[in-house]
Amino acid sequence: MLKRILGLAPKQEADGSYSPSKVALMLGTVSKTDFENISYQKYQGKKSKILVIFTEQKNMKMQNGKLFSTGNHPVEALVPMLHLKNAGFDFEIATPTGKPVVFEMWAFPKKDEQVKAIYKEYQSNFEQPKKLQNFIATSLNDMDSYAAVFVPGGHGAMIGIPEDKNVGKILKWAHENDLFTISLCHGPGSFLTTTLNNQKFIYKGYKMAVFPDSIDKMTPKIGYLPGQMPWALSEKLKSLGANIVNTKSDKTVCLDRRLITGASPLASNELGKLAVNTLLKELN
Repeated sequence: MLKRILGLAPKQEADGSYSPSKVALMLGTVSKTDFENISYQKYQGKKSKILVIFTEQKNMKMQNGKLFSTGNHPVEALVPMLHLKNAGFDFEIATPTGKPVVFEMWAFPKKDEQVKAIYKEYQSNFEQPKKLQNFIATSLNDMDSYAAVFVPGGHGAMIGIPEDKNVGKILKWAHENDLFTISLCHGPGSFLTTTLNNQKFIYKGYKMAVFPDSIDKMTPKIGYLPGQMPWALSEKLKSLGANIVNTKSDKTVCLDRRLITGASPLASNELGKLAVNTLLKELN
């Protein structure tokens, strides 16, 4: 009751899940992003496509059994996409089984006209994305058309995706064919797919920026999460040999070989710029 009065109680949704409290939304989301509308020299080559792997799942079960209403974070997906689009790249939107993309709409920056515009532009693709199995069947031999694979964050990237063998196939395809892999925040949960069936972790020894477990442990106190996380992402990646470069949920971004990562939603703009500048340098 006291938490509810103070605005610290997570909000219960119609399906029984919980979205962040009033205080958590005030502290952890923005109405307008820091996106910089840069005029890049547009890429003119053949590798103009980027596969974006989204989650189709909404509810994450916490340690206490409560469900967190999640999905992909809209800022983490759409701000890097804005930069990449400005540089001449286009997107294939996909989810594991072709079900619609799920966004954390409570985190949508409602006063950001550019974010709203790209969301509207690709809305039909978000509602009817490509199925990963179909992408594997039709596009893996078309590597000359693709520059990168992008896995946005949001806690939803930790549901289903880390266990999806098709995600693993695609990340290995990108790795083996010198495509770039871009991710941020909780999106690197997708990297765990490369260890399925006792296979070697392909990012062992890589530096990467990932959302800190320490912050996930703290956020239930302000009602961002309705309980403690079911498992710790950074800890898991470290145990496999990843070198996490950040300790805060800040603007840190990292480039190691062909892996481009960011620490949190705050890194979305910097990640977009790093991705564009890296791709233009390497592909032109």
